[in-house]
Amino acid sequence: MTDQDQVTRIQVGGSAGTDPYEVLVGRQLLGELPALIGTQARRVAVIHPEALADTGEALRADLADQGYEAVAIQVPNAEEAKTAEVAAYCWKALGQTGFTRSDVVVGVGGGATTDLAGFVAATWLRGVRWVAVPTTVLAMVDAAVGGKTGINTAEGKNLVGAFHPPAGVLCDLAALDSLPVHDYVSGLAEVIKAGFIADPVILDLIEEDPQAARTPAGPHTAELLVRSIRVKAEVVSGDLKEAGHREILNYGHTLAHAIEKNERYKWRHGAAVSVGMVFAAELGRLAGRLDDATADRHRAILESVGLPLTYRGDQWPKLLETMRIDKKSRGDLLRFIVLDAIGKPTVLEGPDPAVLIAAYGEVSA
Repeated sequence: MTDQDQVTRIQVGGSAGTDPYEVLVGRQLLGELPALIGTQARRVAVIHPEALADTGEALRADLADQGYEAVAIQVPNAEEAKTAEVAAYCWKALGQTGFTRSDVVVGVGGGATTDLAGFVAATWLRGVRWVAVPTTVLAMVDAAVGGKTGINTAEGKNLVGAFHPPAGVLCDLAALDSLPVHDYVSGLAEVIKAGFIADPVILDLIEEDPQAARTPAGPHTAELLVRSIRVKAEVVSGDLKEAGHREILNYGHTLAHAIEKNERYKWRHGAAVSVGMVFAAELGRLAGRLDDATADRHRAILESVGLPLTYRGDQWPKLLETMRIDKKSRGDLLRFIVLDAIGKPTVLEGPDPAVLIAAYGEVSA
């Protein structure tokens, strides 16, 4: 798949009583937005980060030209937007503009913005419709797909949230053309994760030309994104509320979320996930689950695109304490997603503390 002008439609949901929605991947997709907003809505709130002020205003103006009462709500950049205070600011804006249950929220930006916008939509009047317009790799393949919305607290990442699927997701590849390389590469961590847990073709495509994978101009950009989104769509369609199989999407995330909290969310999510996947691979290897070659392949492919493999060794006690309140933990029992093989993720419950320390030793700088 090399034609990046092609529009690919991926259905999510439609089982277990959930309404299906589509993720569209292609270019020049904003013409699809009115159909997703629908004819019932009078008002549309465009939630966007400060960094995308021009984009947010242009989108608001375009919707106003089409007859909607459109308002732009600017929020802080990145993880600074995912707080109760910012959510309250958005609720106030919705209240002041008379937002009703038939009106629609549009979240434009990276994963933090779509997480916030979805949470605001989920909680306003106990749930209004929303549309995600992700502008980063991370948001396109992960945050905007699946209906998990949330904000952070001082105690950890995404501990407050709701399951509230969007009415649709528009992944316009043109938005990636101006994305800084570090942000682009960060998103590749979630793409690589999808390769290890479900679709090894993703790994093959990146290994074929790692430098090309680092840029939106690469020949496989559209295919890598579509394959990654399909992995997530298939998993979440069968498990909307993370009751079981959906946990596999958290491969590498238990340690990653602890690192992010420890760094006060100054680390990019993908960078933390990269270290978390190396840790999970070592944990799988030391637990006798994963072969050496596949564990080593994690390091090779992540390093080839410029993602980090290590974190500070002296931080283990703090990280362990944070992991104990991770969403996947059950009581005092730590749970990690590990691999038995590529495409065969499983849960490792209550690993020996000595094994945990040894695995962390392999990612310690």
